[in-house]
Amino acid sequence: MSTVEQAEPAGAAGTIDVDRSDPEYRSWLKDAVRKVQADANRSADTHLLRFPLPEQWGIDLYLKDESTHPTGSLKHRLARSLFLYGLCNGWIRPGKPVIEASSGSTAVSEAYFASLVGVPFIAVMPRTTSPEKIRLIEFQGGRCHFVDDSRKMYEEAAALAVQTGGHYMDQFTYAERATDWRGNNNIAESIYQQLRLERYPEPAWIVATAGTGGTSATIARYVHYMQFDTRICVPDPENSCFFEGWTTGNALASSDCGSRIEGIGRPRMEPSFVPGAVDRMMKVPDAASVAAVRALENAIGRKAGGSTGTGLWSALKIVAEMVAQGRTGSVVTLICDPGERYLDKYYSDDWLAEQGLDITPYSATIDEFLRTGAWPD
Repeated sequence: MSTVEQAEPAGAAGTIDVDRSDPEYRSWLKDAVRKVQADANRSADTHLLRFPLPEQWGIDLYLKDESTHPTGSLKHRLARSLFLYGLCNGWIRPGKPVIEASSGSTAVSEAYFASLVGVPFIAVMPRTTSPEKIRLIEFQGGRCHFVDDSRKMYEEAAALAVQTGGHYMDQFTYAERATDWRGNNNIAESIYQQLRLERYPEPAWIVATAGTGGTSATIARYVHYMQFDTRICVPDPENSCFFEGWTTGNALASSDCGSRIEGIGRPRMEPSFVPGAVDRMMKVPDAASVAAVRALENAIGRKAGGSTGTGLWSALKIVAEMVAQGRTGSVVTLICDPGERYLDKYYSDDWLAEQGLDITPYSATIDEFLRTGAWPD
């Protein structure tokens, strides 16, 4: 048996007695990194779609469509970065499982990359995760491990890593550092490249929702690094503590229950959420998020997940403020994942009734805004 096969788990914070120069391990590592980088090389950039607004407003609203990645979500970028980070740090090893605490989309993408490099994958998630996301994780070769309390995901994932000798990826800690925020075709650089021939190539605002906080951190850091005047807004759904933590400066802010908007909102202030890089936050009712994704389908014929609705609601409100102030410019938000994953939730009137959510007034707000340019009080 080789040195690698005998090795005990290392983890991000642990140590391991293993010869990193072992030829078998180094050969496997080089091949694994090549496969992950080749995935990026095969992938075209995601589209930047326009949301139709009246021409006379002088404002352009764009949606960066991250649902077109091979695994169908914004989290494909994150998973690729996390795998490269873990591989190059020596944390991911042949035959040992990668374990993640994820409500769905990150797990789908990480299961894909685990299969790509030939290691097992286990996703720790709330039992309420949508059946379609569970199916997608299993389709990519992953295994799902359920918890009844979403607040227990982290410790359960860490415990599984110890039990199995695997590596706990810990997206909530490493999302903001695994991505090269200075450029290297990250999402921020991509947005600016795609806007360069538009009439307002430097957006007034970029709106990015937060799950780990890694995307908002990457975009905000890139904006500051490149000395752009763009402002960053992070909308937060109900049952999430990010807004409270940002407004009060309380790094220990928490929420007692999980978010109904899958993929965003957290019960604790995650290490990858960087409050100091963010210019503005909005608290968005869950019913408003659902109303916004349904309005998106009416406007461009595309279904999207609830987190897209949270961002779109905030982007539309920012556009309304710009109209009221007589300002022109562009605003960018994200399509985080496809709505087909949530047909039994955000596109189901029965689910809305079960949750006690009435989207009628929020749909009316969007309709009036798109007709008049005014945001109702």
